[in-house]
Amino acid sequence: MEDRIETIFEGLRQKSTTKQAIFRNTKVIFEQLRNCSIALVENLKKRISEVDANVLIEYRNVNDFEFHIKFSGDLLIFVMHSNVITLPDDHELMKSRYVDEDFRRRFFGHIMAYNFMADSIKYNRLNDPGYLLGRVLINIENHFYLEGVKQLDLTYNDMAKNEINEEALRLFIESAMVASVNNDLVAPDVEEIRKITVKQKLEEQQVSTPQKVGFSFSYQRKPNVY
Repeated sequence: MEDRIETIFEGLRQKSTTKQAIFRNTKVIFEQLRNCSIALVENLKKRISEVDANVLIEYRNVNDFEFHIKFSGDLLIFVMHSNVITLPDDHELMKSRYVDEDFRRRFFGHIMAYNFMADSIKYNRLNDPGYLLGRVLINIENHFYLEGVKQLDLTYNDMAKNEINEEALRLFIESAMVASVNNDLVAPDVEEIRKITVKQKLEEQQVSTPQKVGFSFSYQRKPNVY
């Protein structure tokens, strides 16, 4: 009995305290990301208003774990997951010397950025797809690792050297916006929309909705292993 209690205690001491610290780190970083987004939106609004006042750019707070950036026809959704995660042992990051040196480095908070068409949310088109642009993993030391689509063109894949700062957060937001803007809508093939059901017409409130081409996720990219 005493051995089991000791095992439970050690699990709580090592894992639970680590996860609590990582959650707090991630929450602070998410708020920094939020503030960077607000500043970036204000900057862009001032600049675009001088060119075309009809182009809409806005920040929208949803709750403590989610906010949106809407620009033209695109919507970026940033979400902080409330749980701390680990990764499969065969993930390249888990094979790095940096992670292997400290058990606590095997756990991460994570923030995700999704791209939707703004009208998909506005008109509640439930079947419209969204795309994960990137995921930021944050550890107990406020180091981060970025997984994302190739269009982000970011190289933050060495967690041992990647320390969170405002410049990295701003670059992540800007790159996500660039990737969204550069991924144009493509109309469906005419054969796909040649016939529709009454249910589709009444419930989906759409006959032919163009979709984004999609993104190539950089699964092939491997972190530097030290």
